[in-house]
Amino acid sequence: MRLPHTAARLLPPLREGVALHPRRGATRTPEQFLSPKLENKTKGKLQKQVCQVVLDHFEKQYSAELGDVWSSVRDVLTYPSCWQHAVLLNKFSHAADLEDTLCAQGYHPAFSATLPYLPRSLKCYVSRTPGRFPSQKHQTGRLKEYYLLNAASVLPVLALEVKDGEDVLDLCAAPGGKSIVILQCASPGQFHCNEYDELRFRWLRQTMESFIPHPQFDLITISNLDGRQIGELKPEFFDKILVDAPCSNDRSWLFSFDIQQATLRLLRRRELSVLQFQLLRSAIKALRPGGSLVYSTCTLSKAENSDVINLILNSCSNVIPVDIREIAKAVSQEFTFHSDTQQHELLVLPEKGRAWGPMYVAKLRKIQST
Repeated sequence: MRLPHTAARLLPPLREGVALHPRRGATRTPEQFLSPKLENKTKGKLQKQVCQVVLDHFEKQYSAELGDVWSSVRDVLTYPSCWQHAVLLNKFSHAADLEDTLCAQGYHPAFSATLPYLPRSLKCYVSRTPGRFPSQKHQTGRLKEYYLLNAASVLPVLALEVKDGEDVLDLCAAPGGKSIVILQCASPGQFHCNEYDELRFRWLRQTMESFIPHPQFDLITISNLDGRQIGELKPEFFDKILVDAPCSNDRSWLFSFDIQQATLRLLRRRELSVLQFQLLRSAIKALRPGGSLVYSTCTLSKAENSDVINLILNSCSNVIPVDIREIAKAVSQEFTFHSDTQQHELLVLPEKGRAWGPMYVAKLRKIQST
């Protein structure tokens, strides 16, 4: 999703993980997944420096918004070596021995059957131990076996509860992780993945090509439209819509390499909430009465999370909040949630050993206008 005018520079880089396709063949040992070159590359990434300008800004804002919770969250966000990565299996491709390999390395399913919505085809594994598998470059004509991501990125899709045959829109889809999760859960009637930014649009398309086989890929619409206009272009067209909005990505912003760019981002941060509101208004127009919408970000910022949702609820009489507290109860062993949220929203707080998030999730339903 591209931001308007100068705000485009605020767009965060990769919010989710990277895809990986281990070599097919005999049962693999943990050591076979890591080459010395990849190990060194990973170590190099863990040595990046925190941007003090951003940290100071977050310290002031999040101390006020989160209270005592902020100090433990800050310790995780500023220490990448304790970050974790979930492994989302690709139902279209993964090898028979992959789950055995994951279990042998201490991985276990991230989500339990107590969830209100958990398709059997969705398989996501997590480990309490920090670390990640190495990534593999895109190879034309070869599907990847799994996708590395922040496990909290799956929660917005679980909240959306997509069923087979429903028409679904992923409004701000790049880099494509949540679109992949949707397709692991169900087979939509029509699936529309949109990304406004040209570079990220190409990235999205490549991700989908890496995971979705033909003919399923041919049934997916991948567009490069302004998300603020889709409501006018496709009024009341979709049953389910995901708005994973551009936001002030806390993890990546903390490691900004350019201090001037970081300062500019912080100064223009308030423009993001305006864009987020506009995207939600557009999504509501594109949603059929009775349909559901999930809004998500990967920031802790109240201005981009609950404030945006409250503004929508106060200005749009045809949407109502949907209680999603059962999701938090069902996954409380794997995720830490902020206690000061309303029944229609969740905020995942990174914690050592459960370093998932930040991830904000809110769910709305459209009702018939009176």
